[in-house]
Amino acid sequence: MPRDVFIFIPAYNVQSTLASVIDEISAVMRERSHILIIDDGSKDGTREVAEKCVSIYNGCRNCNGNSFENSSGLEYEFFEKNRGYGAVVKRGIACGLASGAKFIACLHGDGQYPAPMLDRFVSELERSARGEESRGLKSRGLALIQGSRRAVEGDARKGGMPLYKRMGGSFLTALENLAFKNKLTDRHSGFIVYNAEFLKTVNLEKLSGSFDIDLELISIADAEGWNMKEIPIPTRYGDEKSNLNVVTYGIRVLRQIARRLFR
Repeated sequence: MPRDVFIFIPAYNVQSTLASVIDEISAVMRERSHILIIDDGSKDGTREVAEKCVSIYNGCRNCNGNSFENSSGLEYEFFEKNRGYGAVVKRGIACGLASGAKFIACLHGDGQYPAPMLDRFVSELERSARGEESRGLKSRGLALIQGSRRAVEGDARKGGMPLYKRMGGSFLTALENLAFKNKLTDRHSGFIVYNAEFLKTVNLEKLSGSFDIDLELISIADAEGWNMKEIPIPTRYGDEKSNLNVVTYGIRVLRQIARRLFR
């Protein structure tokens, strides 16, 4: 099976969750993927966990030592200083494009997003591409699929999402749906699988270096006539500490909305 999927894992102080995130990736997805952990200057034991996982994984075992066949490779990069989420995403996308992968997935190292669902996301993107081709359509097709924690009413609350995030996310998403063509229920989910053909059209150097980079990519896709889709995912919130400044992030989101409205 060709390695046509590239998975990059943003990792910052995730020593307690990183190994389980990698182990949750299905055997089928491991066979067809190249995986890159990008450590954004962690100050805990993330580096030691990542290096151990690389050593074990590339020996055809998962991070818990159980064997599996046909490892596709796991790599690790470490930033000496914290560069921010946007820098990690840009690096991950650039590496994914350089690998020649058809699909590029962002899977956070803190365990908030369901790695086993990568199979479904990739399958949906493949199905869309086949449908466009078979019908001879010239539309741009699907740029990305985003996981939605809000598609099923009440799931975000049941999964432990803090009240301020539920309220803030709902407010911002409502405003964004007024500005954007594609209507989504959870524009602030970081669980996204991209079509590489869309990413090839993006100037990565001009993208944000902060947490709003995901929304910026969605905005670009919307403005350029690409379609997008969302799939319901379970909400997972534990005791992890968020590095997102909600006020700064909110201002950046409002700026993105204004750019789209007055483009």
